[in-house]
Amino acid sequence: MFHAASSLVPSTRSSPNQNDQHDPNGPKGRRDRSRDRSAERPAPRPPARRDAFFDNAKYLAIVLVAVGHAWEPLKGDSRALQAAYMFVYTFHMPAFIVISGFFSRSFDGSPAKLKRLITGVAVPYVVFETAYPVFRRHIDHNPAQEISLLDPWYLTWFLVALFVWRLTTPVWKVVRHPLPLALGLAMLATVTPSIGDDLDLQRVLQFLPFFVLGLCLEPEHFRLVRRRAVRIAAAPVFAFALAFAYWAVPRMNVSWLYHRDSAQELGAPWWAGPLMQLALFGCSLLLTACFLSWVPGRTMWFTVLGAGTLYGYLLHGFLIKTADYRGWFAHPSLHRPLGEIAVTVAVALAVTLLCTPPVRRVFRFVVEPKLEWAFKPDAGLLAREREQGEGRERLEKDEGREESRGRAGDEKVAGGVGG
Repeated sequence: MFHAASSLVPSTRSSPNQNDQHDPNGPKGRRDRSRDRSAERPAPRPPARRDAFFDNAKYLAIVLVAVGHAWEPLKGDSRALQAAYMFVYTFHMPAFIVISGFFSRSFDGSPAKLKRLITGVAVPYVVFETAYPVFRRHIDHNPAQEISLLDPWYLTWFLVALFVWRLTTPVWKVVRHPLPLALGLAMLATVTPSIGDDLDLQRVLQFLPFFVLGLCLEPEHFRLVRRRAVRIAAAPVFAFALAFAYWAVPRMNVSWLYHRDSAQELGAPWWAGPLMQLALFGCSLLLTACFLSWVPGRTMWFTVLGAGTLYGYLLHGFLIKTADYRGWFAHPSLHRPLGEIAVTVAVALAVTLLCTPPVRRVFRFVVEPKLEWAFKPDAGLLAREREQGEGRERLEKDEGREESRGRAGDEKVAGGVGG
């Protein structure tokens, strides 16, 4: 019984190193100081955790983009499909651009960010802006197809726009009223046909407000639109928007939704441009909020695909254009309701596969190349690493000297006790 009780009471027997528990120069004191210094060192930052909501939103938006491209050659024979096309085109790219702006808030023009902008946006633009015309030359047997880096082809305009938008991010972060300013520029663009087609600057300017809106948003704004009340309200809004689109099919030029032409180029008076820009911005913003309210916030089977939406966006165009050049969309069966549904499902499955990790591994060298050899070393980063290395060396030397002094003190104590 005594043995059991003694195990619960701290022993008071002295030991040769008993005073080390209180001696700041003893081994325990030195270990405590070493631990204190280790605690002072900055802990490595844990890897950023992806938000399932945004990955889900990006995947669903890119599916709508691909489906919209597949509907384009089929919609001429069906007013219902034209209405669905107009409805989807009102918000699918605005939603994608708002999310792009939200994730561009950290862009500050630093060397690391600029490198990522070049490798993740500029290089893919050059590659795919060259690949698509070459592809058409061979598949469509059109050797006269020109290759021009100044005239974005098909869907590469988004890369040009994203490059310009991100470069100007520091400007939007310092001005007092960024969204009204961006809206003003977009409205001016609609009355300026002299902008021309170079780099698709009309689209860059007219879609700019959605990107700037994304820069201005905070996470709590996305939480607001995901409330249950908003999800319920989104259903009648979507129903009304579809009904309105059905009514507007014979009355409205769908080219307004592309944001690539001025009012004069669309055969409208100049004053219609700013009014349409404001009206479409409001409609697109409302439908984007409704779309985001229905995006699931939990991890789904397709959540992992949200990291590969740029692959799906850039690669699905080859499938759509192949079907177009080969005349597959002209088959009569595809212009019936069942055929339109079949095309929709097939394209949705195709773009889903293009977002998967195996496809990303195969095409990473052109969509997300590293290109470390092309850049100078970051002088600031090297200086910080050098300072950290020197600090570690000084700390190790200090600890080594303290350990040497401690061992010498222990030897003296041991020698005195032995004498």
